[in-house]
Amino acid sequence: MTSGLLARIERAGGGLAADLGLYLVSAVFALTTGLASTLLPHRAWGLIAAWGYAAATVLVIVQMVVRRAGSTVARAPGLPKSDFSGLGLAGDRFRAWLAWLTWGAVALVPLVVEAVQRAGGRSDRAQEEVLVVEAMGKSLVEHGTPYLSRADIAALPIDERLLGYRPYQPGMAIFGLPRALAGDHWWTDARVWFAITAVLAVGSAVAVLRPFNPFPVRAVQAATVLPVTALTLATGGDDIPVLALCLLALALATTGRFLGAGVAVGAAAAAKLFAFPVVAVLVVLAVVAGRGRRLIPFAVGLPVLALVPPLLVNLDALVENVLRFPLGHGLVTSPAQSPFPGYLVAQHLPGGRFLAAGLLGAAALVIGWLLLRRPPRDAGRAALFCGWGLLAAILLMPTTRFGYLLYPVALLVWAPALVLRNRTGSSAPRHDTALYRQ
Repeated sequence: MTSGLLARIERAGGGLAADLGLYLVSAVFALTTGLASTLLPHRAWGLIAAWGYAAATVLVIVQMVVRRAGSTVARAPGLPKSDFSGLGLAGDRFRAWLAWLTWGAVALVPLVVEAVQRAGGRSDRAQEEVLVVEAMGKSLVEHGTPYLSRADIAALPIDERLLGYRPYQPGMAIFGLPRALAGDHWWTDARVWFAITAVLAVGSAVAVLRPFNPFPVRAVQAATVLPVTALTLATGGDDIPVLALCLLALALATTGRFLGAGVAVGAAAAAKLFAFPVVAVLVVLAVVAGRGRRLIPFAVGLPVLALVPPLLVNLDALVENVLRFPLGHGLVTSPAQSPFPGYLVAQHLPGGRFLAAGLLGAAALVIGWLLLRRPPRDAGRAALFCGWGLLAAILLMPTTRFGYLLYPVALLVWAPALVLRNRTGSSAPRHDTALYRQ
C-alpha cells in the first residue's frame, strides 16, 4: 500500500507535484533554520538558501501551469499535437536542469559566501569539521601524518582537545592541503574542494547513466538539493564528496565499469569509514558478476594504502583518532549525540555502551548474512543493501548525527536510477552486468 501511494505521488503531474512539495518544504525548512537555528553557520545558510528554494518553487508552479495549458490545448479538436511537442518547460530535461540550478543556489552560493566571510575574519562561518580537515592537511605537511597522538591531544588546553581529534580516514587530509600550502583564502576553504569533488562525481554519475536513464531527476535531487545535503555541503561538507564518490561507483558498476567503480569507492573509503559498507556490497556484486579482479584491488587497496604513511609514522596516533575516539574511549566525548536508539541505549541503560555495540554488531551480522545468502545481482539492489544497511548502522551507533541520514536517503533514492532503461541490442554497454546473469 505504501509503495503504491508513493508511486501515485511520483506520477502526479509528471513528477511536478513531488517537486513542488520538495522545494516548498525545503524553503520552509531553510527559512526556519535561518531565523531560529542556534548554529551560526546554519543560520547563514538558511537565510540564503530560502531564496533559492523559493525561486525553485515558483518555477515548478510555472511548469505545472504550462503543462496543464499544453495538455488542454493539445486536446482541442483540429489542433495538431506536434504543435506543442517542443514545449520543454514542463519536461524532465527542464526538471533536471532546475535541480542542478537549485543546488547552485542553495548549496554552492551559501558555501562561497561563508568561505569569503570566513577568509575575511568571521570565525562563525564554518562548522568544526572544516577546521579539523584543514588541520589534518597542515599536520600531514608538517609531520607526515594527519593525526595527533594521545599525548599531544592531552597537552592541548581542555577546550581545544575535541578539535585535536581527527576521526577520519587519512585520505580526508587531501581536502585540507590547499589551505596548508597556500594559506587562508576563500578558495582554500576545505568546503570548496568538497564541492568541486562532489560536482565532478555526481555529474560524472549522471553522464554515465544518461544513455539508459536520461533524466534521473529524483536521484539528482537526493544527491544535491535536499536540505540535509545542501546544508551539510555549505556549512561542513566532509560527507558530501564521500557520498558522491559512492554514487559514482554505483553508477559505474551499473554499466559494467568495475575498474572505475573500484577507484571511486576506494577513494571514498580512503576518506571516511562510512564508505566501507558500500565497498563490501560492491565487492559482493563484482564477485557475483565475475568482475572481482577489476574492482577489488582499488576498492580495498586504496584505503589500505592510505593507512600506510600514518601507520609508519605513528601507529598509536592512528589508533587513537580512527578507533578509540569514535568508540568513546578518547580523552573527550564526541559531540555526535543525536537521540537515535543506539545513543539512547548507550546513555540510559546499565552497560548501555556495550549493549549498543552488541546491537550494532548483530545488525551487521544479519545484513552480512542476507548479503551472502541473497547477493545483489545489479547495482540497484546493491544501492538498496547499502542504504538500508547504513540506516541500521546510523540508528544503532552509540554516537551519531542526524546529518548522517543523508547517506541512506541518497542511496535509497538513487537506487531506481540504477535500473537501465531504453536498452536495445545495439546500445547495451559492452560490460553490461546483465551479460553475466545467465
